[in-house]
Parts: sequence; C-alpha cells; structure tokens
Amino acid sequence: MKSSFFRTALVLGLLSAIGPFAIDMYLPALPAIALDLKADTRLVQTSLMAFFVATAISQLAYGPAADMYGRKAPLYAGIGLFAIASIGCALASNIETLVAFRFLQGLGAGAGVVVPRAIVRDLHTGPDAARLMSTLMLVFSVSPILAPLAGSLLIEFSNWRGIFWAVTVAAAAGLALTATALPETRPPALRLQSNVRGALAGYAQLMRDRHFLGVTFIGAFGMSSFFIYLANSSFVLIGHYSLSTRMYSLAFSANALAFIGAAQLTSAMSRRMGLSRVIGIGITGCLIVVTSLFLISLAGVDSLLLMAAMLFVGFGFLGLVVPTTAVLAMELHGRIAGTASALMGTLQLVTGAVMIAIVSRFVDGTAVPMLGGIALCALIAAVIAFGTLRGRSSHVAASAKH
Repeated sequence: MKSSFFRTALVLGLLSAIGPFAIDMYLPALPAIALDLKADTRLVQTSLMAFFVATAISQLAYGPAADMYGRKAPLYAGIGLFAIASIGCALASNIETLVAFRFLQGLGAGAGVVVPRAIVRDLHTGPDAARLMSTLMLVFSVSPILAPLAGSLLIEFSNWRGIFWAVTVAAAAGLALTATALPETRPPALRLQSNVRGALAGYAQLMRDRHFLGVTFIGAFGMSSFFIYLANSSFVLIGHYSLSTRMYSLAFSANALAFIGAAQLTSAMSRRMGLSRVIGIGITGCLIVVTSLFLISLAGVDSLLLMAAMLFVGFGFLGLVVPTTAVLAMELHGRIAGTASALMGTLQLVTGAVMIAIVSRFVDGTAVPMLGGIALCALIAAVIAFGTLRGRSSHVAASAKH
C-alpha cells in the first residue's frame, strides 16, 4: 500500500512537472532570448504570460474532458500538443513566433495541471489527500530546483534553443509514462454521468460556491507572488545584481526548495489543527516577511543577501498554503473533481498572468517593483483568507465524503 502511494505520487509529480519544466528551464534564458531576437524585456515577458494564459484557458476544456473520457485521454492529447509546440519554440526566428508557439505549448500544458489533481481527489480526501498532494509536490520540485540549473548549463554549452529541444524530450517521456505507469482512476460508470451540459452546470455551481472561490483565490494570489518572482527574477538577479546564469539558477532553486520543503509539513499539520488553520498560518507568515522586505527595499536598502534570505522564508510559508488550498477547494466536489480542478487552475493562472502584467508596467531594473508585487499578492491573499476561513471549522476536511 505504501509503495503504491509513493509510486502514484512519483508518476503524478513527474507528469505535473512537464509544464513547469518549460518555465523553469526557460527563466535563465530570458536575457539571452531578448538579445538574440532583438526584443525588449516586456515582449520577452509576454512569452511567459502567453504560456500562463493558454494553460489557464485550456484547463476549462481538460477538466470536463477528464470527467467524460477518463483521466488518461486528456493527458495524451495535452502532452502531445505540448511536444509539437516545443519543437516550434526551438525553431522560432523572432519573438512573435516564439510567443505564438509558447501559447500553443501552454494549451498542451493544461492537461498536466488538471488531471493529476483530479486523480488525487479520485483516490483520497482530507489529510490523506494533503499528504499525497504534498508528496506529489516533492517530486514536482525537481522542476524548480533542477530545471533552472539545467537551463543555464544548456545555455552555456548550446544556446536557449537547446532548452526547448530538452523540453520536447521530457514531453515524450511523459507520454511513455502515461501509457505504461498511470492507472485509470475514473470508472466508466462515472464517465457516463458526465457530459458537456453537466460540465457547464458544474462550472455554474462552482462559481456560486463562495467557499470554493475564496479558497481558490487564496491559492491564486499566493501562487501569483511566486509567478511575479518567476517573471522578474532573472532580470533582477542577472541584470541588476550581475549574477551569472548558473548562480541565478542556484538562487532560484533555493527559494523553490523552501517552498517544497515546507509543503511536506502540511499533512502532519493538517491532521493536528485542520487545513484552514494551516492556510492561515502560512499566509500570515508569508505576508509579514515579504511586506517587511518590500518596505526595507523601498527605504533604499539594496542587499541581495537580505532579499534572498527573506524570500527563502517567505516562500517557505507559501509552501504551507498552495497544497492545502488545492485540497480544501476540491474537498466537497469529488463528483466533478476534473471540472473543479480545471476552474481552480484557470482562475489561479489568469490571476498570475494579470499580476505579472501589472508589475511589468513598473519595471525599472531594480528589485523594488518585483518585491512590491509579491507583497501586494500576499496582502490580497491574507484579506481573502480572513473573510473565507473565519468562523469555519478547522476540520472541514474530516467531514468530507468521497
């Protein structure tokens, strides 16, 4: 049983990591892409936003498809499209073509976001689901920890195009993994109960569910703070602080390690105090740390070491928030788990893309706009958490039924 649990987490984690792999390997290359394709910073960041928006939109289709046709079929379609688009990115001759293929790549990546979460809900609820989700994130962490370093090495020995060839190989491995190592967890009888009309009704039901929306947006703004770091960190750390691509990759990996490490505590903490309290502790800690960092930077203190240390702590607190909000949002929606996962993912990624766009308008080459955006997202998440979780039982999960 235990070996089966970790095997499932391993497979789901690797499939979930394929899309983020295309982001995290790509980050050290952003300045090089801007130089090679003669594009300014905002246009290069647009290629990142295009990926986010496309991933968000596609989830609205993958979720109901996963309920209607089973969990594996949408993975085949999505990962296959992702592989084809990755080849297009590798061959792009200008920034407009790159943005277009990044959009297609994002359309494929949505499957790897939606389906694994739906499978988690198929198998478990409550603290057990939090345990599987956090274990999945431990495997998933191979992307933000190792991918930037792999990307920087590829840039040194090849160029930024080599990153997309590597991503294509990862997608091919994902297809093989889906075919050989992933069981189907959506029984045919349940698929017969799912259809397009039911999916639309499910979306309507979820959009009226204030608790679902509240918990989803706590996670959305929490994740947006990390997305802002994704979009801006290479320009700040490489451009402003003059780090090499390899040193940048190590700095980025440290923050990802804090995030993933803290996520491993969520199962034990949720069993003792409930999912809601874990979310509250995480978002409060994150808010205090990143707001303090922003105010310090606004006062004129420009220290790379201080920023790295405080972001490490802040993103560590955020690691308590993301897996628990995903579990709590879907807890009572097992019948439409694919649809719920899709809407949650779409809202979160659209929120991230919007926040990246807002912060990009204030980019000035320093860390201040990036840190301000991170602090703003944490503040909004904390306000939503206060309104959504106040007065609720801290053991909502325990009352959920499969």
